[in-house]
Amino acid sequence: MSISDKYHAIRFAAVEKIEKIKEKPHVLVGTATCGRAAGALTILDVFREEADKHQLDVIIDEVGCMGYCYAEPLVVIAKPGFPALCYGPVDEGTARRLVADFLVNDDPCYDFAIAALEPNDEFPTFEDFPRGVIEKKIILADCGLIDPDDIDHYLARDGYAALAKVLEMEPYAVIEEIKSAKLRGRGGAGFPTGVKWERCFQAEGSPKYVICNADEGDPGAFMDRAILESNPHQLIEGLIIAAYAIQASTGYIYVRAEYPLAVARLRNAISQAREKGLLGDNILGSDFSFDVIIFQGSGAFVCGEETALIKSIEGKPGVPDHRPPYPATCGLYGKPTVINNVKTLSYVPHILRKGADWFRSIGTENSPGTAVFALAGKVVGTGLVEVPMGTTIRELVYDVGSGIKDDKMFKAVQIGGPSGGCLPESSLDLPIDFDSLQEAGAMMGSGGLVVLDEDDCMVEIARFFLDFTQKESCGKCTFCRLGTKQMLDILTDITQGKGSLEDLNILQDLAEDIKMGSLCSLGKTAPNPVLTTLKYFRDEYEAHINEGRCPALMCKDLITYIIIPEKCSKLCDVCIGSCPTEAIYTRPDMLKAIHLDKCVKCNNCMVACPPQYKAVIKVSPPIVEEKEETVEGGKEDE
Repeated sequence: MSISDKYHAIRFAAVEKIEKIKEKPHVLVGTATCGRAAGALTILDVFREEADKHQLDVIIDEVGCMGYCYAEPLVVIAKPGFPALCYGPVDEGTARRLVADFLVNDDPCYDFAIAALEPNDEFPTFEDFPRGVIEKKIILADCGLIDPDDIDHYLARDGYAALAKVLEMEPYAVIEEIKSAKLRGRGGAGFPTGVKWERCFQAEGSPKYVICNADEGDPGAFMDRAILESNPHQLIEGLIIAAYAIQASTGYIYVRAEYPLAVARLRNAISQAREKGLLGDNILGSDFSFDVIIFQGSGAFVCGEETALIKSIEGKPGVPDHRPPYPATCGLYGKPTVINNVKTLSYVPHILRKGADWFRSIGTENSPGTAVFALAGKVVGTGLVEVPMGTTIRELVYDVGSGIKDDKMFKAVQIGGPSGGCLPESSLDLPIDFDSLQEAGAMMGSGGLVVLDEDDCMVEIARFFLDFTQKESCGKCTFCRLGTKQMLDILTDITQGKGSLEDLNILQDLAEDIKMGSLCSLGKTAPNPVLTTLKYFRDEYEAHINEGRCPALMCKDLITYIIIPEKCSKLCDVCIGSCPTEAIYTRPDMLKAIHLDKCVKCNNCMVACPPQYKAVIKVSPPIVEEKEETVEGGKEDE
């Protein structure tokens, strides 16, 4: 039996199984990490309990993340005779009603639905909304719609078809197809994937290795995790194809141990692929054998750098090495090694199945394909998004993300993770691609995008991200180890009102020296948040230094919480109960006030103050308290 025949036999059995599922009502509950954090496991239990209670013949599956994290927990119900509908956020009461009204009867409860998953005459689909018009899902297309723990769901959607095709091709022909597609690495640097594979293929030395870098350490980034939890077979297929192209027999998936659900689903997927003959010895009856090892990292951010990652797998400290030689010629155990990101490898099956021309038709000429972002921060529609390269920041924030929360003013985006750059409102129409972002002083990074509003202080934002990268420095380079610490100390002084204008020149010089003198990308890119905020938000630095004022009212040392008497209610005491240090007291006139020397600026009182009053406010520069009052007898302490 040929490779194609073996594959089609496996796929045919999977399609038959899935077609039988479609004959019954089918409930999909999103139980990726984002869904679980929102209570999805409880919702899953409710559906199962209610289905048993009503003695329903219904299939209930756990799925991954659809990307609409702002609406979790998400539930999809597909019932014969109705369009598949997505509901969210679903609570226990809604779950019970969906069972009683929709599954038992025929009321689809449109009031709770977000969108339909297929065109129909009754309810709009996701594609009918601005987000759906702009998004172009490739590697996220099946996430949240298939059971990641059942390989047949992936096979029924042409899963492993690209692998079957590749096994009948010459290895170098596979490399040529990836080069023709102009696929660039989605781990951050954007290096041409086909060129990396070619160098490894041509390198002397055996055995060769392929590694998936799933060490996703950026604050606010969860793209790789979601793919691993939602569609692990897509990555595994891409990894096998990469191994075939360079003729490697062993591969590693380097994933951080903080992703237990991703690790569990990966292990299950690898086991199922072996059982189907899609992994292991003589894959699909071919002469090619390949297997995968999961390696759990310990959470060091620097191990996202490929040479440090290799050291970690070898059991050595995760410290970067000089390059060249590059891993493609001298990598794991000194042998030629290809290292690709989760997203990069996930594109590979689609390119091999649909062709390089198809992939190049999406995105821009120099950055073809799509970009996957974890949209976080002060945006309404947080979650995972996949848009064509060249989409503007404005479209991403306002059309896909539905704008800024609470009708606040847009201020900036922090794009590219902690080593990315902060781009201001004037950059809203900047196209998102590798080259445009680099010219603006930022970078694509692995795909983290944090939206900032008028309440965010750009000096504090720069300090926050530099604090992260400084702590994650391996310490090998003097510039990175000491330079980032010096920059952090200066930024801390500025946020506390202790800075000087000369500090800004020192920050600029230090940043440029660190970029030039650091060994790896962690050090070379660590100054980016500082450089971009100095460039685009210098007036905020100057306000901190010259006026002792934080314009965004964010820096604790430069603000004071006060209660406006005219807005305070004599009958309301919620602020007193919210204060952990008993800094709020009742004045003789029954209004409330704050002992400034006791206030720790926790913001509890401002949050607790009823919206009809809004009596608690922040002011900057800070107020110095000259005397304080006491509740006892309603008199002042002299």
